[in-house]
Amino acid sequence: MFGAYGHTGRFVLAELAARGFVPVPSGRNAQALRELADEHGLEARVASVEDPASLDGALSGTVAVINCAGPFATTTGPVIEAALRAKIPYLDVAAELEANLDTFAHYRERAREAGAVIVPAMAFFGGLGDLLATAAMGDWTTADEAHIAYALSSWHPTTGTRLSGAVSRERRGDVRLRYRGGQWEQRTDAAPTLRWTFPEPTGVREVIGEFTMADVVTVPQHLSIPDVTTYMTTEAVRDVAAAHTPAPTAADAGGRSDQTFLVDAVVRSGGTERRATAGGQDIYAVTAPLVVEALERVLTGRAKTIGVASAGEIFDAPDFLHALAPHITLDLHLPNA
Repeated sequence: MFGAYGHTGRFVLAELAARGFVPVPSGRNAQALRELADEHGLEARVASVEDPASLDGALSGTVAVINCAGPFATTTGPVIEAALRAKIPYLDVAAELEANLDTFAHYRERAREAGAVIVPAMAFFGGLGDLLATAAMGDWTTADEAHIAYALSSWHPTTGTRLSGAVSRERRGDVRLRYRGGQWEQRTDAAPTLRWTFPEPTGVREVIGEFTMADVVTVPQHLSIPDVTTYMTTEAVRDVAAAHTPAPTAADAGGRSDQTFLVDAVVRSGGTERRATAGGQDIYAVTAPLVVEALERVLTGRAKTIGVASAGEIFDAPDFLHALAPHITLDLHLPNA
């Protein structure tokens, strides 16, 4: 796995080991890799995205690669290329809109022609919301709109989150993105502040509307929904935007912070609404069971397609979500079509 010594990477490495995999940690920081490898009794392989040969060495003899190294605008392309050369599946935990869009745009045809599997955004942002929206769709083939609302008790960003955000802002400039009418729009106005009614006990909360996250990339890739919108509670937006907000700190033996989350996915078609909701603790820690469950399913032949595919397209969404217990609580409210 590339970027194994980062905050999220450490959770992923621990989850891999807990499921019986033998992780091969890699990345450019030799000292951090050595310390991590010594701690877990693993073989470390130093590699850099600027050195394709080093990436080839890092992936030699492995069965797949999980990319946890941001900013993903820098790492996804080189690591995907190395995975294609090695003929192994690639998964990442990228939440950067631009990086995710690039992966679908640049590798969809190549990966399909090569029979390769590439799963971007297999994380809390991008993966979980996509699975929930897909589960909510059920037997619908189309819907009018999808809404995914996030209620975070707090958002203490990691260094990686801050770096990825800075890269996205640099690429995007003063515009924000939203998905309407089946296409991307660049907006220069402020995102609206709204109220969202989450399931109890969370209830009505103030949210920033059109707070566009990776789900807005992944969902339309495979679901016929022309309008996809994500929302974030205002307290969490203030946290992540403030320069003084500290990084997350461990609050339990597993290293999770005390942050809690609720993800509420609603799809609407005509006058009918379907909803799927998941809750849990620590958005970074929960990424580990998400991406490792995905890896296990790819390696055991439970992927439904090849090429570049988001979580809900390549996996059986309800079955996948149920497999995440005890990491999440899950409520599916799916009235008959």
